[in-house]
Amino acid sequence: MLFNQTTFLGIDPTAGKRPLTYTALNQDLNILAINHGSLEEVMAFIAGQTAAIIAICSPSQPNLRLMQREEIRQKLIPPPRPGRWMNYRVAEYQLRRRHINIPYTPSEENDCPRWMQTGFKIFRRLKKMGYKPFPSDDGANQYLEVYPHASYTALLEKNPYPKNSIEGRLQRQLVLIENDINVTDPMRFLEEITRHRLLTGTLPLDFILSSEELDALIAAFTAWRVINKPEKTTCVGDAQEGQVFIPVAELKTRYQSVK
Repeated sequence: MLFNQTTFLGIDPTAGKRPLTYTALNQDLNILAINHGSLEEVMAFIAGQTAAIIAICSPSQPNLRLMQREEIRQKLIPPPRPGRWMNYRVAEYQLRRRHINIPYTPSEENDCPRWMQTGFKIFRRLKKMGYKPFPSDDGANQYLEVYPHASYTALLEKNPYPKNSIEGRLQRQLVLIENDINVTDPMRFLEEITRHRLLTGTLPLDFILSSEELDALIAAFTAWRVINKPEKTTCVGDAQEGQVFIPVAELKTRYQSVK
């Protein structure tokens, strides 16, 4: 079966000027790679794959202003109030109304933050390499847009702790373990904390992945799930503008904020 040879990649460009983070899983959810590199290094890694489903933690393109079209607005549940949400993407409206905060995507590429512009470049490069937007019956190489915060929120059924906090990283790493990804048990971090370590500032942080690595891994897992368990995935947004895929069968109406 073709998908037995498929690599499932997650790419996180949100570090901005710093190297991109990219991860790879195989069909059995074993980690093949957790790396950091330039855009060229990431593309070289992708070029070395026989077949790949690639999830990118970025919008695929600038805002197309679809939310300014009344026929689009009236199809949404619930329809936004007149004059509201005019400059958001459809996916952004659908997530924000559920209390899942997602960055706003401007309509002009030059107005977008650097990490989004890098994401646009990745999507364009993949198209030139012959990749198709998921879902596609045309070939084994496909790409999709993901938003890690939404994925973790949906899997936890509430908003997680902040991604860069110790508790947020612990929480996200536990989510990966709960979904059969073979990362180190982050509870070892707590077992290794002693009075001496706290006083000397030598906490065992090597047991915990960085927020960028955790985001890239949940992206790779989403790529795996849309192929292997499509009934446990959903998406928001408009296909013309960009759909965000999330590794749960259905989204709740509202997610509780972290306290």
